[in-house]
Amino acid sequence: MAGAAEAEHAANYLVYVNPHPPGVDCQAYQLGILAAALGSEAKAKAAILYNYRNVMSGFSARLTPPELEAVKKQPQVNWVLPSATLSLMSSKFDGVS
Repeated sequence: MAGAAEAEHAANYLVYVNPHPPGVDCQAYQLGILAAALGSEAKAKAAILYNYRNVMSGFSARLTPPELEAVKKQPQVNWVLPSATLSLMSSKFDGVS
């Protein structure tokens, strides 16, 4: 049951990667990076949550600690951060509400 225990410790991460090469589909490129880390395209499809391509090159994925370490070792990966939801402390800015 080690797999079930690891799944309980999975968390969401933002994975920043090198931009996809010209002529290569962005989602396929990012899925390939994750599949190489996780060992299969099926596992990558199950883990990936969202693809980013406009503001940044990367994706969000739900990963266990061992999967996270495997993703960090991929040569196209630049940076990995835990995903977080942030909220504003106030809706008032410079006296405007």
